[in-house]
Amino acid sequence: MACPQDLYILAAAFVGVIFFLWYSCRLRSASSRFPRGPPGLPIIGNLFAMEHFTHRGLAKLAKLHGGFFHLRIGFANVFVVSSPETVREILHQQDSLFSHRPVTAAMAYVSYDLADMAFARYGPFWRQMRKLCVMKLFSRRRDLSWRMVRTDVDDLIKSLAEKKGTVANVGDLVFKLATNMTLRAAFGARSQEDEMEFVAIIRELSGIFLAFNVADFIPFVGWLDINGVNKRMKKARRALDVFIDRIIDEHVAKWRNGDVLAADMVDDMIAYLADTPGRDTREDGVELKDLRLTRDNIKGLIMDIMFGGTETAASTLEWAMLELLRSPGELKRAQDELAVVVGLHRKVDERDLEQLPYLRCVGKEVLRLHPPLPLLLRESLQDCTVSGHVVPGKSRVWINVWAMGRDEKHWPDAEVFRPSRFASESADVDFTGGDFRYLPFGSGRRSCPGMQLGMYALELGLAHLLHCFDWSLPDGMKPSELDADDVFGLTAPRAVRLTAVPWPRLCCPLF
Repeated sequence: MACPQDLYILAAAFVGVIFFLWYSCRLRSASSRFPRGPPGLPIIGNLFAMEHFTHRGLAKLAKLHGGFFHLRIGFANVFVVSSPETVREILHQQDSLFSHRPVTAAMAYVSYDLADMAFARYGPFWRQMRKLCVMKLFSRRRDLSWRMVRTDVDDLIKSLAEKKGTVANVGDLVFKLATNMTLRAAFGARSQEDEMEFVAIIRELSGIFLAFNVADFIPFVGWLDINGVNKRMKKARRALDVFIDRIIDEHVAKWRNGDVLAADMVDDMIAYLADTPGRDTREDGVELKDLRLTRDNIKGLIMDIMFGGTETAASTLEWAMLELLRSPGELKRAQDELAVVVGLHRKVDERDLEQLPYLRCVGKEVLRLHPPLPLLLRESLQDCTVSGHVVPGKSRVWINVWAMGRDEKHWPDAEVFRPSRFASESADVDFTGGDFRYLPFGSGRRSCPGMQLGMYALELGLAHLLHCFDWSLPDGMKPSELDADDVFGLTAPRAVRLTAVPWPRLCCPLF
């Protein structure tokens, strides 16, 4: 006669088998309505293949399964898109249904539980936050941010001039440029110690972003903290809170003293802090009377600015230099244009940029091959249909911008760095999100609010690097020996920092 304990075990096993069969049948039934994709294991789906789901790995899968395919990663449905026609349907025709971003545990921590603009759920609050970003923080009316770009580019040129004739770590220098621009525009003048402290925090948070967290796909195991990500996030957040609270306290004190004439981005946000005695009365033509921010909102926005303005700007400028050094003919053409338009007797001024069409083509071509964000992430608000296939609510959508920029069907000689394409067959393509073959800054409601400032920083920085210096490769290296290997993450920076030798080119002093 079986004992009660044995009966309990048998009953539990029976229930487990029944649940497994029911869940498997349900998945098969649902999957029949999805676009095809690589097969997965029961329950966990494609979870064990996560390491291959980079922008490059997903592009290879698209060649097998098409420009719209399905992955099941744990309990999450993921739809991968690299077809411009399908992207148009998602980001234009059904933009309102895909206006959320999927949120991982790391994103929730960094955004202060979606208190920012980048990850906040779409709705009235998000619209106010975006308006704040577009019309105040990144506006051309905010001359301080644009002046900071000019000042920090001058500092970069000075650093390179001091390295003339020797090997310079271009990658490190442009990262320092991007960090300084973003820090000073956001916080105002800071000490070198503050800069080093904040960069260390940002790098730790970037590492957490890249760490695989199984709880993002199988939520009920989150409490186990299998790979220690939660512990790292809490420690990094504590350090971040101490740093940013100090910044906010300093700026609140400035407001109370009426010292807001040379306002930085935090000053612009402090104006809407709920417990700030003053309101924003500066005459910049923008009103956000109903907006009230908490400290967590300001912290979240600061993180948006820092992540959006450091690694993305630095990696894009580094890629631009790499592609030009690999293509000496294109480098010479860009420098010849600068010599004709600007002359060798002075440095580039921002007013010159409008007269440098080939430089603009170089910037566009770099963004085609190396978009700042290789994947755009969206989440469906409810069940819907895309390209004749069912997309359940709360599904994740990964738009492979990197793959679309290298699709031979839409870009002749797609793997070749050829800026002149944007002066001929692709002259009508711009970077604002209207052409769904080319989305370096996204499209629709969630497009990058700082795209104009980002493009300005890229063009001005690149113009100075090309106009102030001639460039050679170290140790007799040939252009063909430069590789374009990248590292997948929020961005896709070069795997190894670029080094090159600068030689002053102008007849005038560089600093």
